[in-house]
Amino acid sequence: MSAHTKNLFDITNKRIAITGGAGVLCGQMSAELARQGAKVAVIDFNIQAAQALAGQIKKDGGTAVAVHANVLEKEAVEKSLAATLDAFGGVDVLINGAGGNRKEATCSAPATFFDLPADAIRWVFDLNCLGTILPSQVFGKHLAQQDAGSIINISSMNAFRPLTNIAAYSAAKAAVSNFTQWLAVYMAQRHSKNVRVNAIAPGFFLTEQNRFLLTDEKTGQPTPRGRTIIEHTPMGRYGQPEELVGTIQWLISDAARFVTGVVVPVDGGFSAFSGV
Repeated sequence: MSAHTKNLFDITNKRIAITGGAGVLCGQMSAELARQGAKVAVIDFNIQAAQALAGQIKKDGGTAVAVHANVLEKEAVEKSLAATLDAFGGVDVLINGAGGNRKEATCSAPATFFDLPADAIRWVFDLNCLGTILPSQVFGKHLAQQDAGSIINISSMNAFRPLTNIAAYSAAKAAVSNFTQWLAVYMAQRHSKNVRVNAIAPGFFLTEQNRFLLTDEKTGQPTPRGRTIIEHTPMGRYGQPEELVGTIQWLISDAARFVTGVVVPVDGGFSAFSGV
């Protein structure tokens, strides 16, 4: 790789705010991006987890700050922006990593779709969709004013191919993908052609949220659902959290400076495989 090509991917001193930054996947992003020289604001509702991760990043020689925020409260998000600006003097990148599902919003037997409670569905939509929109409003306004920056949303394979049982989560992540495209066009046409908006759509990664849906808690062997996923992933395995970082780094670097409004699958081929 030439020095010029290496420089295209360089993110040294990029100031990156990551919501849900202490979670399994985004925690790995926080740590890996810091290793690449970025300054990372680990924004999380669980401030203890954020502090622990930021402390480890600093111990490893990186730059990080822990910031508390509830992404469903705009005032709290505004305070997280202020804290990031205070720590780093600016923000170059927002990664909207906060999200998740709720057992009560799934229709695994014996529950059916017809019985899903509205408050559980609303919780999933709020966390994934509103929890992406509100930080994008707050941090996006700052990026537009400085006429530079990047927003990365976290969609899901569910937005490409809805999975059984998780109706609310699939629909909410589809909304995130749609919003990503909408915001990319809006920012470029109305505010700044130098603020790009993209998303990644992770395939299947083992997290604390899904571990015992995909593996048997007692034996560690794949559950029937886990076996189906592996069988439909051409690469034949789950992804490793650090395998998301290369795509993230590309999207926020100058190597992707003409890329906006895309949702990139990182899925081991799952979305490309028809099953036969």
